[in-house]
Amino acid sequence: MKIIDIIIPDKPFLSLEFFPPKERSEWPAFFHTVDRLKEVNPLFCSVTYGAGGSTHGDSLEIVGRLKQEHGLETMAHLTCVGAHEDDVRTFLDQLTRAGGDNVLALRGDLPQDSTPKSSPHRPLAHASDLVALIRDSHPHVGLGVAAYPEVHPEAASTAADLAYLKLKLDHGADFAITQLFFDNRIYFDFVRNARDHGITKPIIPGILPVVSLKVIKRIVSLCGTVMPPDFMAQLEEADRRGGAAEVQKLGVAHARRQTEELLAGGAPGVHLYTLNRADAVLEVTNGLCPPQGATP
Repeated sequence: MKIIDIIIPDKPFLSLEFFPPKERSEWPAFFHTVDRLKEVNPLFCSVTYGAGGSTHGDSLEIVGRLKQEHGLETMAHLTCVGAHEDDVRTFLDQLTRAGGDNVLALRGDLPQDSTPKSSPHRPLAHASDLVALIRDSHPHVGLGVAAYPEVHPEAASTAADLAYLKLKLDHGADFAITQLFFDNRIYFDFVRNARDHGITKPIIPGILPVVSLKVIKRIVSLCGTVMPPDFMAQLEEADRRGGAAEVQKLGVAHARRQTEELLAGGAPGVHLYTLNRADAVLEVTNGLCPPQGATP
């Protein structure tokens, strides 16, 4: 089932991102977290994998178990930098056998001191190349792509970044999920700008509840998201006052306000980057969305 086919206009939803534990000994705790978060009634769940595909096999197995044992629609992350076309086709075949019908098509992080042009497999240098390959070889697969409300750090300009997003969607992607952000005006301005550039497909905002000052500083440094100075100052004060517990309390409250405003403002849904933290996500989402097909 393609995710785009279960997105109902004017019926807002929540979706979740999980990442596979590094050790299989942690899988029971992971699936316990999954069972707790089924309470959110996610429309779908995305599953990441480690840098360079280091947990590729685990991700496929988890996708299969989420679908077959836990009744969750799934979306597997798939990166293409350094990948051969045959490897991608093999992954997609394995995904289909595991019961997966959807992929989040990403370029992936470049190796250090590398550029897209120096990728060992130039035909898959960009996410748009990956989208085109998947659409050609596995047309039944649902496709999502990434969007960057604060502009991809390698983009030449805002217009160039939007043109690239449009290219990915025109090549066959069904929808986009945004990089995390902390100011909703950034998302709404981005969507208006995207519509002005001819992008009509759904753009789903991605939200990360802050659970740790150390973790969020590392994530922001990696992805280039701008943390509003006032919010960062509040988080630092919360950390001084009560450590990680106070930071999470403040971060969850901020994420809940963001989610409420986004859904009320017309976002098709909200994709929550869970960090596999059930308590924080349940606090953010409690009572926000009825199950798909239900009447509020």
